[in-house]
Amino acid sequence: MKPHEHLGTAATPDGSTLSLYRHDGDYSLRIDGVPLMSTRQSMSEQRLAEVACAGVARIEGPRVLIGGLGLGVTLTSALKLLPHDATVLVVEIVRDVISWNQNPDYALAGPALADPRVELRCGDVARILREPGSGFDAIMLDVDNGAEAMTTSGNYQLYAGTGIRAAKDALRPGGRLVYWSATEDQAFANTLEQAGLVVEVLKVPTHPSSKRVNVLFSARRVSKR
Repeated sequence: MKPHEHLGTAATPDGSTLSLYRHDGDYSLRIDGVPLMSTRQSMSEQRLAEVACAGVARIEGPRVLIGGLGLGVTLTSALKLLPHDATVLVVEIVRDVISWNQNPDYALAGPALADPRVELRCGDVARILREPGSGFDAIMLDVDNGAEAMTTSGNYQLYAGTGIRAAKDALRPGGRLVYWSATEDQAFANTLEQAGLVVEVLKVPTHPSSKRVNVLFSARRVSKR
């Protein structure tokens, strides 16, 4: 059996330990030793991009926000769907995660980050959402395991009422906000609806042959303001 190769360790803003591993050509992230994500089990991260970008290709000069770079799966998938005049803002709070993706020795998102459509920022996506005049056509948020923050405790604000309203306000009318989650969460879906968003909950296998599923909360802002 091939060993799991430990490639790097980083600290999250609240002191948790994030580690990068490689095994038989696949990459994975663990938080305090607990599996967080992997390129092998990444079907839901790909689907996140597909759901968020549906219809965006028909918009002239669309603006898209991806909160959470991770292993770069969602970014790579989104770029395949978006037009040449799109702008994709990627926000990642852990600088080492950016460095790992940019490392040419790792088969991660280096080429995607070098795409001229991509703007990369190291910081808190919650602050980006509060910037005036954001005007995004699609927002993808994959910053944690879900509303129960696992990576960084501060991520909780993105799933609370004020964070959801900030994300909604950052959308253009008709825009789509999609959250990735490891598990179902009816209370979170209800909170999205209470914010005035049209919500669809999608279950996606982690791998074509897996029975385990992750959940996407797709929330659309109605066209009128």
